[in-house]
Amino acid sequence: MSIIRTERLTRRFGDITAVRDLDLEIADGGVVGLVGPNGSGKSTLIRLLLGLIRPSSGSAEVFGLPITRPGRYASRIGALIESPAFSPTLSARANLRSLARLRGIDNGRVDDVLTTVGLLDRSREPVRRFSLGMKQRLGIAAALLPDPDLLVLDEPTNGLDPAGIVEIRGLLRDLGDQGRTVIVSSHVLSEIEAACDDLAVIRFGELLFSGPLDDLVARAGECITAIPEHPEDGGRLSTVLAAKGWPATLDGTTVRVAAPVSGAAAVNRTAAEAGIVLCALQPHGASLEEAFLKLTGRDSGDAGPATTAGLPAAGTDGAERPTNPHRRGSAPSRVHDRPATTEVAP
Repeated sequence: MSIIRTERLTRRFGDITAVRDLDLEIADGGVVGLVGPNGSGKSTLIRLLLGLIRPSSGSAEVFGLPITRPGRYASRIGALIESPAFSPTLSARANLRSLARLRGIDNGRVDDVLTTVGLLDRSREPVRRFSLGMKQRLGIAAALLPDPDLLVLDEPTNGLDPAGIVEIRGLLRDLGDQGRTVIVSSHVLSEIEAACDDLAVIRFGELLFSGPLDDLVARAGECITAIPEHPEDGGRLSTVLAAKGWPATLDGTTVRVAAPVSGAAAVNRTAAEAGIVLCALQPHGASLEEAFLKLTGRDSGDAGPATTAGLPAAGTDGAERPTNPHRRGSAPSRVHDRPATTEVAP
């Protein structure tokens, strides 16, 4: 079941197009990462889905309801946008009780969410004593007050130290395991890789990829690096490997071979047959960072064009736009591209 569907969703700010013709579908349950370079349109998309701003064109639904009527589904969403704001002199419990009272939520829910985020034992302390990580957890607790089906977090680990990042990462996994749908916007790829199973990648407001994280990493391919014992053999090794059908490039004294990790033994044999002794041979699986940079390019989103005229066409930046990618041998991904023929009711 889809919890979010968009069709050609577009938002412009004057001459700048922040989100452009976005077709995206997110299924119910689990932790989904929304990633992209700075200025890629992630925060704008979140604000559109929450009904904080209206689209310039296109349409979208949350829980099957149009985003032009956010009041009809707002009670089913919890959101943390940027840094949470609380009264520093009040305790964590008092802050949450005030929010609960404003939203007509029973006070009994306060202790439930404090327990969920691990702050129950510190709940009577004034918020001014809290670390940044504790304040972020308190912000997530506030977002959980209505017991939402969908939790949207914009940069939840921004500014945290390593210990705080680990705390939030574990919390996100726990929330996803409870059956909620958690959407996490971030540009910190290591945290997305640790917390999420599925991704939606946006650049210049366009969707470049949606699907399982493993599928994106697989796109970057695997490679093998080989270092000859004698540096002068590097060029010859590259030539020998290329003759065997393995594209190879020389980087200093290291030969990078475009071959699966399972081919390491064959590369070693080929070098030996050519009389080349290797002092190092290392297979490499692609990382999320490598896959991301291959898909989006190495330039920051801040430096790229964002006007309607300057946006790249869909499927550029060295990648085709996938349609409904799935895990091999498993259920369909929770995130996938929308079919072009699907209609969304206004």
